[in-house]
Amino acid sequence: MDKPLNFEDVETVSLSSSASDDAAWVGGYFAYGGSGSEQSTAIYFAIPPGKRLGKHTDTAEETQLFIGGHGQLLLDDGPQEVRKGDLIVLTEGTMHDLHNTGDEDLQVIGFFSKPEVEQHWTDEVWDGMRVTGSPNR
Repeated sequence: MDKPLNFEDVETVSLSSSASDDAAWVGGYFAYGGSGSEQSTAIYFAIPPGKRLGKHTDTAEETQLFIGGHGQLLLDDGPQEVRKGDLIVLTEGTMHDLHNTGDEDLQVIGFFSKPEVEQHWTDEVWDGMRVTGSPNR
């Protein structure tokens, strides 16, 4: 990446699951292998109030930095509260979901440890797809 990119300038798309009413988010990639980075991937995403990201696994370790709002990280061993300023690391293959329990967007920057990543969703279907990921996959 030649110059800094602000998360507010990332090109995003809005996604709503056709499988459930409460899964919806907005997101876009900062960088991925071959476009702004060589060995990693970075994404910005936001979950509206009352919505959740959707239960899934990733094909790379993910570090999430919460930059706005608050909610719950939903893991198999129970929910964990998260808020602006928190950072978590999810190892590759960890099943997880995020639920926005606040009244403003839950905003996250995610950093993946590989230049290409896929998300494998348990129940959610995004525009006919059960697998999503970086544009280079």
